[in-house]
Amino acid sequence: MRVVAGKYGSRPLKAVPGQNTRPTTDKIKESIFNLLGSRCQSGIVLDLYGGTGGLAIEAVSRGMDHAVICEKHRAAIATIKHNIGMTKETERFTLLAGDNYASLKKYQTAHPTVIFDLILIDPPYKREKIVEDIKWLGQHGFINQDTTIMCETDNETTLPETINQWSKYREKQYGLTVIHLYEWEDEVE
Repeated sequence: MRVVAGKYGSRPLKAVPGQNTRPTTDKIKESIFNLLGSRCQSGIVLDLYGGTGGLAIEAVSRGMDHAVICEKHRAAIATIKHNIGMTKETERFTLLAGDNYASLKKYQTAHPTVIFDLILIDPPYKREKIVEDIKWLGQHGFINQDTTIMCETDNETTLPETINQWSKYREKQYGLTVIHLYEWEDEVE
């Protein structure tokens, strides 16, 4: 596992020990960021289910200014810290340990104007609650019409075409993995 491209390209990433995480493969990671294209060239990215931190590190490597990574499992938190250290730019990352929603609310208290430009949602497949996650992020003001949302699921999970104001503009399957991209859709009058 490695950073695929950008400033940290080819640097190795440590995997989380055990079977609790499922890291996104380098091939799928490359495909995700190819699909996102210019949407990840600047701004703040939120990785809602950090795992190894690989997706957030890839986003910063390719041009995002800062990454906020949420993770609650201790082994994964230690791995993310190690992988962030590899970048030698730790100030470009914020790791929120503990419950995702509680951690984000606390972060928002310290950063009341934060709105994420890119959201990466890659939860454990069997415990995904992506629709709920997107609705929660919207209700709490973390996303707006300029936010792009990337969701990774298995091929047995179907996500709706629209979630509140966000409309799926791209879906691509890679073997057992499906990438869903959402963007803001203005209401039709």
